[in-house]
Amino acid sequence: MDLSTEKSVSEAIKYRRSVRVFKNEAIDVQKVKDCIQLAALAPTSSNMQLWEFYHVVSPDRIEQIAKASFDQNAAKTAQQLVIVVTRKDLWRKRVKSNIEYLKTQYGNKAEADYSKREKFALNYYQKIVPALYFDFFGIIGMIKFLAFQIIGIFKPIYRQARQSDMRIVAHKSAGLAAQNFMISMAAINYDTCPMEGFDSLIIKKILHLPASAEINMIVGCGIRATNGIYGERFRIPFEETYFKI
Repeated sequence: MDLSTEKSVSEAIKYRRSVRVFKNEAIDVQKVKDCIQLAALAPTSSNMQLWEFYHVVSPDRIEQIAKASFDQNAAKTAQQLVIVVTRKDLWRKRVKSNIEYLKTQYGNKAEADYSKREKFALNYYQKIVPALYFDFFGIIGMIKFLAFQIIGIFKPIYRQARQSDMRIVAHKSAGLAAQNFMISMAAINYDTCPMEGFDSLIIKKILHLPASAEINMIVGCGIRATNGIYGERFRIPFEETYFKI
């Protein structure tokens, strides 16, 4: 990246717009990849990182994806596409990775030598996270949900334990990563457009994704054309959305 032309965080946030039409001008594949690497530094629930990023640079694939995205201008004029995918089905693999990382940080010592804090961290991934993510056709999730509601009568407790709740958790984390990506792109004067209008089944077939994977969003990438932004930015008055308590 050319650091001399990078915008500050505030400048990048203000510069970023959903660009609907991109110039027919190539953008650097490596720079986009660098921004995806920054996306992967986004905060993620329990550090589970239940996401994948598909960087589409093939013109043929871009054309296929654009058709499956209802020929939106933001897709068919994009020079590259980044598709953010949630992989809740990989929770066991991510749990294992976190445990291995923690043990490495703790010095790969005998279990009896772990401190109370270290035991708590390992227990979190060995017991608590699996208890939240494990389910059987939604039945166990519903049982956990009902049990937590009863416990919640007597003390504060985490209540979102159903399969649908954990799906939302994965999508929230993926959304944070996508925002990291778009702000990083804006910082180097590249433009993006997040899209939710697409046939997810066709997109998954194009990417050879399993049925358990879910598309979080498709992000068109390029340089804004003069007609690429359809109007001035509109936001509800801040006073209507800000509450100081």
